[in-house]
Amino acid sequence: MDPDFSRASGGPSYEFAFNSVNFSDRVLRIEIAPGDDAPGAKGGAGEGCSSVADWARHRKRRRDELRREKECGKYMLETAKVKVEAEERDTYEETSEEPVAMIEESPPDVGQDGEDGESSDSSLNMECNQVLRVKSIYISSAILAAKSPFFYKLFSNGMKESDQRHATLRITASEENALMELLSFIYSGKLTTNQPALLLDILMMSDKFEVVSCMRHCSQLLRSLPMTTESALLYLDLPSSISMAAAVQPLTDAAKEFLANKYKDLTKFQDEAMNIPLAGIEAILWSDDLQVASEDAVYDFVIKWARAQYPKLEERREILGTHLLPLVRFSHMTCRKLRKVLACNDVDHEQATKSVTDALLYKADAPHRQRALAADVLAYGKYTERAYKYRPLKVVEFDRPYPQCIAYLDLKREECTKLFPSGRIYSQAFHLAGQGFFLSAHCNMDQQGAFHCFGLFLGMQEKGSTSVTVDYEFAARSRPSGEFVSKYKGYYTFTGGKAVGYRNLFAIPWPSFMADDSLFFINGVLHLRAELTIKQP
Repeated sequence: MDPDFSRASGGPSYEFAFNSVNFSDRVLRIEIAPGDDAPGAKGGAGEGCSSVADWARHRKRRRDELRREKECGKYMLETAKVKVEAEERDTYEETSEEPVAMIEESPPDVGQDGEDGESSDSSLNMECNQVLRVKSIYISSAILAAKSPFFYKLFSNGMKESDQRHATLRITASEENALMELLSFIYSGKLTTNQPALLLDILMMSDKFEVVSCMRHCSQLLRSLPMTTESALLYLDLPSSISMAAAVQPLTDAAKEFLANKYKDLTKFQDEAMNIPLAGIEAILWSDDLQVASEDAVYDFVIKWARAQYPKLEERREILGTHLLPLVRFSHMTCRKLRKVLACNDVDHEQATKSVTDALLYKADAPHRQRALAADVLAYGKYTERAYKYRPLKVVEFDRPYPQCIAYLDLKREECTKLFPSGRIYSQAFHLAGQGFFLSAHCNMDQQGAFHCFGLFLGMQEKGSTSVTVDYEFAARSRPSGEFVSKYKGYYTFTGGKAVGYRNLFAIPWPSFMADDSLFFINGVLHLRAELTIKQP
């Protein structure tokens, strides 16, 4: 039966057996070669990285260097590999991402000063195979195999090499500290550091050697440290394998939550957010608590960010289509903005058409169906309202015989509760004959100042010399009929952004309006309707 490699690091400690000849059955020979691809380790170019930001900058710089070397034909596979020297003297190498270890029957002689001894393998003289020094430690194959599938396969592969006492690993100088911490952890279940840069190195090394318990431990320690935007973005960019992803999931979840909370007010931090990479933007857009004026503003930000980050149209369309647009909640966008989505060249036309069609079908659906869709976990928040500064509306527009529109505003009971004693809720803008209007719900005193009551007002966005005369009617749905009942109607000439409305829409005090047996809350929702008509002279 295969061992359970995913269990926690708790249990008996074998710290006394680490590097002890009396409790070991093999020797692990660690060849340390030049390299600086992982800072935070002794002897590496990353030594002196005192913060996660330094660590990230160094890794990025190193990745860029390796990419340029590869393009120039100079890139050599040189990290996290194991040299095999059995009778045939064959040499096997693997990339640093997926190390594969083999046992060597007779390790080559290496002097204590780090210089290679005599060897028939001339490739060792190549620059890419230089060995700075060699470190040998005593190991217990049973203890290592119990915690790591990597070592389990190594010591149980059924080949004759698995019976030998010596195994050779080759690492870069900058990985030495991380590897020694990892080996010590396998025995003791403890780490001797809480430095974030070194913890990240150990996490990376744990991923390479598939030590899930150490990955989980590093993740817990990193989560306990103060998080910054730089560290959160780095945790979202960790190159963990799919099989190991569960071990660091709490860390990445914490990073997503940090970014979502920090950039909750996207309007306030929009300039800063424009420089955040894709993984961070996805984390922000997943949030239901995103504070924006409306979903229109989310869409505008996504398009602006994509244009800045991906100048090439094809690449921009790919990123928008596969990563960002699925996070935009089209069902809560205004019809005016949905029309612009269809005309946007940055978005694939077929995807835009489907998104807009789904949004319009949702808007036309019955309220109970909308609530069911919003609660569906398989919808991944697609229909969930965010913490919009302006409440979404459902708007129906007519051109004939007169310019006319009907705006529906739904307010939850808890939203109305928060209005007391002097709060206001503003709706998204809607348009009639080219003019922008909005609704606002108020809790205010009645005209005599005797009691609090619920008021509803209609305002025009544009300020200035524009003058528009509108016939309007306010209505509310009431029980038991469920039909909209007209409350007030009239006409008003809007100039200079003025508003018209009624301080006491329902002609009752606030306590009666909010009572459990109130006629105006249906399933906990207040349904309001405003009908506007501009009659031609």
